[in-house]
Amino acid sequence: MTSLDLQRRFLRELWFGLRVVWPALSLLLGLMAALGIAVALIEHWPLVDGLYFAFVSGLTIGYGDLVPKAPLARVLAVSIGLTGLLFAGLVAAVGVQALQAALREARHE
Repeated sequence: MTSLDLQRRFLRELWFGLRVVWPALSLLLGLMAALGIAVALIEHWPLVDGLYFAFVSGLTIGYGDLVPKAPLARVLAVSIGLTGLLFAGLVAAVGVQALQAALREARHE
């Protein structure tokens, strides 16, 4: 078996896993977007900035160029962070499962 075969198996398994968890992933993405819009409304930011803030914060990048000041917006920012951790953890779990399945399949040949 070549590494290209293993890569193909991994990508096949990854695609399958992402299709299975897509409802949960889309729910988390929607929740992050909604929380970002809520923060934008509270902070009087443009909605695009709220979405940007949500995804930069939720994916744990956090540049710090936008910082909520209002207490409720800060609570929502923490919620965005937790939602982002769930999203990233779910994607990572699917990736690990896909790799394990591809390796298991390769061993049984």
